[in-house]
Amino acid sequence: MMGDRVGRYLPLVGHVVPTLVIAYGLVIPKSCIAGWNGLTIGFGASVLGTCVAYVLGQRVASTCREGGGGRAPS
Repeated sequence: MMGDRVGRYLPLVGHVVPTLVIAYGLVIPKSCIAGWNGLTIGFGASVLGTCVAYVLGQRVASTCREGGGGRAPS
């Protein structure tokens, strides 16, 4: 049960980790927006928003799978 719970978040980790490493480690330091500013913080916020949406989607999917009525909450 615990392995299934952790396993469903591996795609998120597989997306977020390379995105942050490539962006903050390779692309942004060599660009005109280098440093901590509104653009780099906004990019980080968009990645955080992706994480929140994924986690909430997983919660809805697990609720539907466990007999929560088969519909997403409205």
